[in-house]
Amino acid sequence: MKSGLVVRAVGTVVFALVGWQVGSLLGSGSQQVRNAILGIIIGAIVGLAASPIIIGRPYRFFIHLAARTPLLDLLVGIIGLILGLIVAALLAYPLSFLPYWLGHTLPAIAAVTCAYLGISLFLTRGREITGFVQGRLGHSDEVGPAPILVDTSSIIDGRILDLAQTGFLRGTLLVPRFVLVELQHVADSPDPLKRNRGRRGLEILNRLQKESTAPVEISDADPRDIPDVDSKLVKLGRQLDCPIITNDFNLNRVAELQGVTVLNVNELANALKPVVLPGEEMAVRIIQEGKEYNQGVGYLDDGTMIVVENGRAHLHEEIEIVVTRVLQTVAGRMIFAQLRGTLRE
Repeated sequence: MKSGLVVRAVGTVVFALVGWQVGSLLGSGSQQVRNAILGIIIGAIVGLAASPIIIGRPYRFFIHLAARTPLLDLLVGIIGLILGLIVAALLAYPLSFLPYWLGHTLPAIAAVTCAYLGISLFLTRGREITGFVQGRLGHSDEVGPAPILVDTSSIIDGRILDLAQTGFLRGTLLVPRFVLVELQHVADSPDPLKRNRGRRGLEILNRLQKESTAPVEISDADPRDIPDVDSKLVKLGRQLDCPIITNDFNLNRVAELQGVTVLNVNELANALKPVVLPGEEMAVRIIQEGKEYNQGVGYLDDGTMIVVENGRAHLHEEIEIVVTRVLQTVAGRMIFAQLRGTLRE
């Protein structure tokens, strides 16, 4: 309500001044004074009626744009605008001496052009400029590691808690509020499986805040022009220049295509699996029958499947085996082995 009154007041004053200037140019003597007063009255009426449309809509658009623009980009854009207008002011004086209409038009064109170029240049190279300024001021050593955006899937998965407790995650774990809202929606789902997963995610997030060696922060940053949560995360990762931790395959690919660093929990788990070579001996417990005749199946501690030839007879027993070959598949790694002592030379 207050902003509407301010817009109407400003519009009334501006249009009244315009009407006064136009009326002063018409007639002479007492007629000129009468036209100026008439112009003020007409301008004030037009400004009072039309200012919500002419001034109000651009004002609301500007406020909405400023609200969803990151603070750093906003500051850099304002600095670019000021420097562009300073350059335009320096050009305006010599341009005003040009003959005919050029002396009146080109300074205005130069002002618009320089302002646009200043904003564009500073927004494009804003992070490099701020990094350069920080380095010159001697603050580069004080800048800590970049925050890490946390995806819903990595919270529900739960392994992020183990990573955070070990101290391998450096920097603040940034949980956007729209991720928290999505997690709450999953926890309130009528599907029992989804509901349990959502509640587990909320519990993991609560434990992260209490037990993590890295600080956990709930962020209100939200690209409101994008409805999809994954796309919001990618855009936020680009704006903040920080990685995203997730185990969502699609989000992983989209983020990489847009130049955002991804910390994939599944890839980390695969990279940390112990290397097993043919000829190694180990002990494994056979817990089920294999697909082929007389096979037994066991698992390593990390979940890697071991298929043992002639292992069916040792179901629910722990036996000594010798690795014969290792097969890497899309689903993961499989190990084939035989009972120790039965391997043919």
